Amino acid sequence: MRRSMKQAAALTMAVVTAASLTACGGGSTAATNAAPAAGAAPAAGGEAAASDEAVELKFSWWGGDSRHEATEKAIAAFMAKYPNITVTPEYGAWTGWEEKQSLNILGGNAADVMQINWNWIESYSNNGTNFANLEDYSDVLDLTQFPQASLDLCKADGKLMAVPVALTGRLFYWNKTTFDEVGCALPTDEASLMAAGEAFKAFNEDYYPLALGEYDRMIFMVYYLESVYNKPWVADGEIQYTAEEIQGAMDFITKLEQGHVIPTLATINGDMADSLDKNAKWIDGKYAGIFEWDSSASKFEKAVVESTNKPNQEFVIGDFVKFGDYAGGFTKISMGLAVAATSAHPKEAAMLINFLLNDPEGVEICSTERGIPCSAAGVSVLDEKDLGNALVKEANAKVLAYSPFPLDTKFEHNDLKANPDGVYYKVFGKLSAGDIDSAEATKELVDGINECMGN
Repeated sequence: MRRSMKQAAALTMAVVTAASLTACGGGSTAATNAAPAAGAAPAAGGEAAASDEAVELKFSWWGGDSRHEATEKAIAAFMAKYPNITVTPEYGAWTGWEEKQSLNILGGNAADVMQINWNWIESYSNNGTNFANLEDYSDVLDLTQFPQASLDLCKADGKLMAVPVALTGRLFYWNKTTFDEVGCALPTDEASLMAAGEAFKAFNEDYYPLALGEYDRMIFMVYYLESVYNKPWVADGEIQYTAEEIQGAMDFITKLEQGHVIPTLATINGDMADSLDKNAKWIDGKYAGIFEWDSSASKFEKAVVESTNKPNQEFVIGDFVKFGDYAGGFTKISMGLAVAATSAHPKEAAMLINFLLNDPEGVEICSTERGIPCSAAGVSVLDEKDLGNALVKEANAKVLAYSPFPLDTKFEHNDLKANPDGVYYKVFGKLSAGDIDSAEATKELVDGINECMGN
């Protein structure tokens, strides 16, 4: 199931256009009041599927502590609304999550309801057989609340494998408290970024203006290339950059390390943290910048605000750092909610999805923990009640307005981004350690991506 660049670009344009109305949705009618499609039963919170039968569901997702807390509260509210349904949560951090869940999906042991990455549809749906076709449950799951373009990108073999939760992209965030202590301006271009590296090193060699893990470096490198050359990373299943162009970007990553802009990967991995938001150096302001998804802003902000050693640090959205004459960066469907084809209770599982994404009670509880909703009903609830993390809302609007490129469906394939055996992790790890030079890193990266894409 390969999506074309035209399809992905159409989604980006459709959502950006709709954002001027109600973020991803394009409407403002709440799910409980939405007019159903002709001939369809209303999907008003799932009452059509309610019964006295005892139903047990498992719901799996990854994320940070704030997402876990909000989702558990939403599950409790759902079970109060439907006392015959019991939902067992299964959640954790991202590290190792895809590997575990892919085995469950392919082995027929997946949770009834799953939070999935968009590319999982291509990687694990087995051409539309491993996930339930959610169009079969439109009587309890109001699909009219979602842009058709985004629904189309969640299909395999013509079947709707997931409901899109949000559209997201990456942008720069800074710990302004640390930058003020160092006496350094927030970076806006290559020169000011390099100057920050010098200033931070002079201040304290344990301090860095930006921290990038292996996968972060891959996304950052693509952002850099798009900013300089104004080309998508991949189009129609082919890398659009020459070896010389990619090698130049690899050299730039090394330049950032040598200029004390970013710590080496050995340094970051030596911090012994599952994720950067849980890294003590981030929490205490020693790492003062990230290039992250807009939907992840709240967990990074919470970490520095609630730091024990250095509480109430100021976390801000930065400008898109200019590396060339063009706007770089891509947007994507951040995640979806899917139902396992093996679920014994797919209708009730669809009810849970509807509650989380369309029902006013579920939307209010989950707020923006998974980003700005694609559901028009969800956006309506947040707007009417003035809910959601203001930082996430600002970041989402900023990234949708700036980043012009779509994401290729293979970019997040597990063969490429898995930790520690994915191509990105191996290539950037060896480059950072000095085990290979930029030319060798380029060849390994290109060869690995082409193999993944079947070229």
